[in-house]
This record gives sequence, C-alpha cells and structure tokens, in this order.
Amino acid sequence: MTPSTLITLGLAVSAVFIFWTMSSTSSSPFTNAFPRLYNKRICLLIAHPDDEAMFFAPTVLALTKPEYGNHLKILCLSSGDADGLGHIRKKELVKSAMQLGLRNESDVYVVDDPSRFPDSMTAHWSENDVADVLATAFTPEASDSSRSRKKSTKATPPTASIDVILTFDKSGISNHPNHRSLYHGAIHFIRSLMKDKTGYTCPITLYTLTTTNILRKYAGILDAPLTMVQGAWNSIRSAGTSRSSKGQLPSRLLFVSSINEWLTAQSAMVKAHQSQMVWFRWGWITIGRYMAVNDLQAEKI
Repeated sequence: MTPSTLITLGLAVSAVFIFWTMSSTSSSPFTNAFPRLYNKRICLLIAHPDDEAMFFAPTVLALTKPEYGNHLKILCLSSGDADGLGHIRKKELVKSAMQLGLRNESDVYVVDDPSRFPDSMTAHWSENDVADVLATAFTPEASDSSRSRKKSTKATPPTASIDVILTFDKSGISNHPNHRSLYHGAIHFIRSLMKDKTGYTCPITLYTLTTTNILRKYAGILDAPLTMVQGAWNSIRSAGTSRSSKGQLPSRLLFVSSINEWLTAQSAMVKAHQSQMVWFRWGWITIGRYMAVNDLQAEKI
C-alpha cells in the first residue's frame, strides 16, 4: 500500500470508531437522552440457547448494568436439541448469560420439553403452552385467585413476580416459527392475566424486538442513525396522541452497544456458544445489526 492509501484507510477506520462512540447509547454524550428501565424485574423470553447473544445482546448488556438496579432473568423454552446438542447448548447458554451480565447462573432457566417446544424450523408452538409456562413461572397465585372468584364476585387486581417481558415481535426477526410463537404466547399470557380485570393496570409490560428488512439486518452499527431517527419520530408522534401517566414505562427502548460491549457480545457467541459457530454465523456476528443495535416497543394489548 502507498502512504496515501494507508492514511486514507486510517482516517476511515478512525471515522468509524468516532461515529460508533457517538452513536452508542451507553458511552455517547447523549446517553441520558435515551429511555431506561430502573429497578425492574425483567424476563427475557427466548426460544433457543444463543438467542440472547445473537439477537438481544445490546439489551441484556444495557439492562444488567448494576447502576440501573434491574434483575434480569432468561427463560428459554427449548434446549436447541435439533442436532442432538441440547445438553451442551444449555451449558453454553448459562456461560453466555454470565458474560452478558446476569447476576447468577440460577437466573437462567431452560424448559427442556421437546413434546411441547421442539427446536424446529417448521414447528409452531401452542400459544396456550407458552402462556402456561409464563403463568406458572410469574403468576403462581393466578389460579388461586381464579378459584376464589367463584366464591366472590369482587375482582382483585392482577399481580405478577416480574415487571417486564422482553421477546421477539410477530415476525421473529428471522421469521423462525419458534420465535414467532413466543410473541403470540406472551400476548395470550397477558390477555389472560387481565381477563375480567377491567379498570386495573396490567402489572407487566411486554416489549418486543423490532424486525427490520434484510438490508438493515446486515448493516451492523451503520443502522444506528436510522433507528435513532425513527425512534425519535415515533416518540414525538406518540407524545402528541397520548399522555404518560405517573410510573408508566417508556413506549420504546433503544440500545446501541459501545465497541467494548459489542466485543463482549462477540465473546459470548465465540467463546460460550462454541457448538454454534459454523461458518455463516461469523458473518452474522460481524455485520449483523442485532449484535450492536436493538430497538424494542411496548405492545398495546
């Protein structure tokens, strides 16, 4: 390379690093401009071990920061045993989760039940089954209150042991039927929780990860400005049509990882999910948008 080429390359690399630093929601000068969750009990609902790193790493890395006071747990509805590696992948999930900032290994739970939740590109999971798992895990008193209502017509406020559920949207990012099943199951769970609860506020907010087109999906960090502009515009529109009540959570969340956070997500895939690092995943973790940028919206149910 000629000296001028090296200088041009160096300037380009420097520009990318400066741009990345300015875009990051955790290290840029504009950090405080982005909505956050504080002191919340959060469940990340995923379908397979590695979903937490491949799709939700920016969110997990942000929400597990000690200064925010959140307690995030991962509920995974399959061991990812399509290739007979479920016993390995469950351990990889725990290792990855700890690298991404979870407090304890016990905060990761895998439902290993292939009869209900098979790891398959063709299987749609029952929304009732997904909702039942969520109800058992986070609203254990629901069945008792349901029985008590037979003796009393007075409705009681809905309760839950978590404040927030994070999961895929109805398109599932990759259109995987297992991913899409989580969305429908989570919606069904919350609707069931609020059945006959007119006048009460739902104790759980459901956030779903936004699916983008294929060009944006592989734009990596370069997708951050467009996501930020869209988020700001949507916030302005929603502010004009609705009023926020005291204690209401943000309608949208945006997380853009810093370079160090992106490297941590890379490590979670490469070092923890070693069984999954086939050739095409190297492309995903290098230029995939979801390794660096996450935007989620609160579902209106």
